[in-house]
Amino acid sequence: MEATMPRKALTWSMFMGFASFIIIHACAENYEMGRHQFSGGGRFRDDMRKMQEFKASLIRHDSISAAPPSVSPSPSPSYVDPPPGRNSARVYHVTSYGADPTGERDSTDALAEAIADAFRGPTEGFLIDGIANLGGAQISLEGGYYRISRPLKLPAAGVGNLMIHGGTLRASDDFPTNGYLIDLSASSSPNENEKTYESSISAQLSSSSSYNYEYITLRDLMLDSNYRGRGISVINSLRTSIDNCYITHFTTNGILVQSGHETYIRNSFLGQHITAGGDHGERNFSGTAINLMGNDNAVTDVVIFSASVGIMISGPANILSGVHCYNKATGFGGTGIYLRLPGLTQTRIVNSYLDYTGIVAEDPVQLDISNTFFLGDAYIVLKSIKGVANGVNIVNNMFSGSNNGVGIVQLDQSKGPFKDIGKIVVDRNNVRGMNIKSTVGRRSVQGNGTSWTIDFNPVLLFPNLIKHVQYTLSTGGNAFPNHALRNVSNNRVVIESNVAVPASVFVTVDQGVAN
Repeated sequence: MEATMPRKALTWSMFMGFASFIIIHACAENYEMGRHQFSGGGRFRDDMRKMQEFKASLIRHDSISAAPPSVSPSPSPSYVDPPPGRNSARVYHVTSYGADPTGERDSTDALAEAIADAFRGPTEGFLIDGIANLGGAQISLEGGYYRISRPLKLPAAGVGNLMIHGGTLRASDDFPTNGYLIDLSASSSPNENEKTYESSISAQLSSSSSYNYEYITLRDLMLDSNYRGRGISVINSLRTSIDNCYITHFTTNGILVQSGHETYIRNSFLGQHITAGGDHGERNFSGTAINLMGNDNAVTDVVIFSASVGIMISGPANILSGVHCYNKATGFGGTGIYLRLPGLTQTRIVNSYLDYTGIVAEDPVQLDISNTFFLGDAYIVLKSIKGVANGVNIVNNMFSGSNNGVGIVQLDQSKGPFKDIGKIVVDRNNVRGMNIKSTVGRRSVQGNGTSWTIDFNPVLLFPNLIKHVQYTLSTGGNAFPNHALRNVSNNRVVIESNVAVPASVFVTVDQGVAN
């Protein structure tokens, strides 16, 4: 009996396969004959699909019949479709999670659920060691306006390649005052629905990487902190991009970058108050628009239109390019860019626009400010903390003022004088309506006598500091005098000759030449 069963099954399978072949062949012939009578092949494809499904069912039936009674057939794998409209590929639409795009209802939980779903999605290996690659998952705000009552935090550290984009977030009236609308930090506390997920993923991934996240992109967003909280925090993350964002009504920080590496902020607008200059409340502007507390970051093509400090930098090796600061006038106590990293500046500020507000650099070491426009008596301050200034270039800038006698570069030595000064170049700046200050001076004097004194104090930046002198004495008389540099003190140069002659003396001095 057991030997007979496989033979019967085999015979039955061959018979049904041959029958299905005849049926399919006949359908194909009928289609071929009538293909000129129909505009498309949809009917034929439907017939073919039905025949193939029928044949497959026969084969499955045959295989089940042929199997020994002790062996259970394996269920075929099946794909469960996601809820309709919830996501397409790896794009998670927040309205599908119940987020209210009108801002009437609180959408915090819905947005958090969408982010959690993105984290639960498939991964494509790793980025840097310990950072799982989410494959470019996107949280789409769909152009909506969403009210949130607590910070949006990623449910676990150790992931990357995620984008949040395309809408407005506004802090509710009970938003925590110390919170950020978007908080990229590993200190996030999961809600009840996310505890299991974080415990399983974060424990595996976050501990194996020195960074919390990699390649997180925040793009095409308006963030309204409602004078309750702050904008965006990026803590110990790698290669974060903040692009085309408008951040306003923050209390202390519009954007905070702390530790980590390579956060790029570009094409964005930040202001505590929405204004376009000349605001009657400008004296009361507070907060810092961008606070960089890490290294190797870039701020490019960004406008800061209101804040007490436009950009605060306390980490080395950062670059600012194309930045326009008119956040708060210097006369009202504002600062456009504040470099608070004495002794290790390593910062480049290029092709920017300081509009009635200036730059302050504490103990600058390796600082480059070039090709930048300073308007409205805006100037640069070198502030002594431990008296160090080394490797500073302030060159090829434009300064425009109102003839109030303001120097383009000034020293703040209230905490002690600069003592360690070297390789400073302040030169080749285009100045109108302000006083030129430089580390290089060029002057001439004429007279008939044996001594010529040239005073460089009106031009030179540092007091009583001339490291190098070059001069030329030109006389039109018949005498051929001996002459020499006799004194360099208090930024004055004295040239003397052994006989009285009518002469013109041309002198160049330099404060920045290395010892």
